[in-house]
Amino acid sequence: MKRRPKDRRTVPGTVRRTVRRSLTALALGGALTLAMTACSSSGADSGSDSASGSGAAKGRPELKVGGAYVPQPPTAKMAGGFMTVSNGGGSADKLTSVSSDVASDVQMHETVKQQMRQVTSLPVPAGGKLELSRGGNHLMLMGLKKKPVKGDTVTFVLHFQKSGSVTVKAPVEATNYTSEK
Repeated sequence: MKRRPKDRRTVPGTVRRTVRRSLTALALGGALTLAMTACSSSGADSGSDSASGSGAAKGRPELKVGGAYVPQPPTAKMAGGFMTVSNGGGSADKLTSVSSDVASDVQMHETVKQQMRQVTSLPVPAGGKLELSRGGNHLMLMGLKKKPVKGDTVTFVLHFQKSGSVTVKAPVEATNYTSEK
């Protein structure tokens, strides 16, 4: 005949501790597996910030800037800057400020009913574009350090709320130049 322990509470307590430790180890192992899976990525997107479509699935903005140019200004006081910011991602962003190597101040302007006014930010919609063009939203380079002439390059640093800073090189074109769409 088997001998029973004198204190019956020790057996259930030992079993409880063993079960508790096993469940804790199982939970930690499961959490570790989930964390490692979430941190890994497929080979094609690994380490890439390019507009590959992954931002749309993950809800992040994916910005690309194209068509940038500065028309040669008629005066040495101010100039305009034009470009298109495309967002292929699944989340909107905002252009919050701009700086340039040729101006002491770069202002963002919008034009409504042929009235130009300075704004503090410009939206870049998810899956859409921010067009900075003549007669619409645009950049004004104020306090020019030197007058840009055709053939020069102007460097802009665009600061976005979510995407950080993007550097853009814009050629200086003829005064009457307009981009092709």
